[in-house]
Amino acid sequence: MARCRCSGRALCLCLLPFLMMSHLLVYIMVTIFVAMSYTPEPKPLTLPLHFIASGASSNSGALGPHPLHEFWNLRLVEGALWNRLQHLKDRENNPILRVNTTGGMFPGTENTSMHENDGSPLCKPYHLWASHLPDFNTMPEQMKDFVLSMHCRNYTLLMNQPDLCKGQDTKADAPLLFMAIKSQVGNFENRQAIRETWGRTGWVQEEAGGERWQVRAVFLLGRQDITTGPHPDLGALLQLESRLHKDILQWDFRDTFFNLTLKDVLFWDWLYVHCPQAHFIFKGDDDVFVRTGALLDYLDKQYAPLQRKTKKVRDDFIVGDVITNAWPSRQPTAKYYIPESFYKGVYPAYAGGGGVVYSAALAMQLREVSQWVGLFPIDDVYMGMCLQRLGVSPSHHPGFLTFDLPEAKREVPCAYRKVLLVHKRSPKEMLTLWRALKAPLDEC
Repeated sequence: MARCRCSGRALCLCLLPFLMMSHLLVYIMVTIFVAMSYTPEPKPLTLPLHFIASGASSNSGALGPHPLHEFWNLRLVEGALWNRLQHLKDRENNPILRVNTTGGMFPGTENTSMHENDGSPLCKPYHLWASHLPDFNTMPEQMKDFVLSMHCRNYTLLMNQPDLCKGQDTKADAPLLFMAIKSQVGNFENRQAIRETWGRTGWVQEEAGGERWQVRAVFLLGRQDITTGPHPDLGALLQLESRLHKDILQWDFRDTFFNLTLKDVLFWDWLYVHCPQAHFIFKGDDDVFVRTGALLDYLDKQYAPLQRKTKKVRDDFIVGDVITNAWPSRQPTAKYYIPESFYKGVYPAYAGGGGVVYSAALAMQLREVSQWVGLFPIDDVYMGMCLQRLGVSPSHHPGFLTFDLPEAKREVPCAYRKVLLVHKRSPKEMLTLWRALKAPLDEC
């Protein structure tokens, strides 16, 4: 029997047929396995835009809409810091996946990783988030400050007005309109001009000469920010103002632009305790001008009529200058700059923060849902994020001019005939405009 010999450099020719046959055999086996395990993908069912679900009946023949997208998306689409943190919150508090055993709307809102062992809030700089932002050291200071403290939302109330709604415990006696105006410690002139014009408290008559309604106003302040330069201590003057007018709410956080969101969440907590019976809430800045009488006319028509002539405010009522499909500013020098490493994606629909009106019932819902929506540096965008999770869409009203009138019309009284709010106005302009608008505008 002949014997094959193989050199160290070449494969023995007598083994080649066996090697080739083994490769062919493996190929055949793999092919058979794939063919047996393959299941053709079913052709996707194409639904019309409207359809009747099986088992449903419709005498009118009308077809109900079917959802075009997932009802609840659990996939993390974007990888920025805020998106990642909020993704975890959304999963934890998903009302579909979590069973509510306590009866509240949004269970599991506590984030124990952000609290000390005794449960007290960990409201000192939290550098963990900064370590997840590769460009943190190049960010503007206000963005850095926000990142380090965005886990904090419990602050001491330095000035309180617990009796502002005292004696108005029923809906009949409660303020029709409760004005929460964002201000800063040094804006004494703005606050006084508002008190003398559109922010007067007490009984205010509708502009059309209709009913008179209770109106209350309060100013929302943080602690004076003295880190941006030399500033005199205005604390004593503010104390005097608060004792005189009894309309100052001040919390112990730095009053910066990116902390305006705190004024919303802290005010909702205050409202829940001290004035939940109010009908409508106005939230705005101290440099806007409001035609309060005209706004009362409008709000009086927003009640949902019920049986026996009783009336109720719609729970989901919110109106303002609605902005849709807005994207974050990526210019580092811009006031509204949001780095891409912090947030990605389009903003939800929101009402411009210069001035917005919503029902007190919605304020209570916003208070609850805000506990599981991470703080965001821009206050009106943050409210849009909360509304999105409540399934509420803000309504646009052309009378909310948060971007002002054309310059040529700003001093023409007739130009304000259909205006409910305009931004922005100095204290002197508020007083001048208030006097000018006292004359009837019907003759315009």
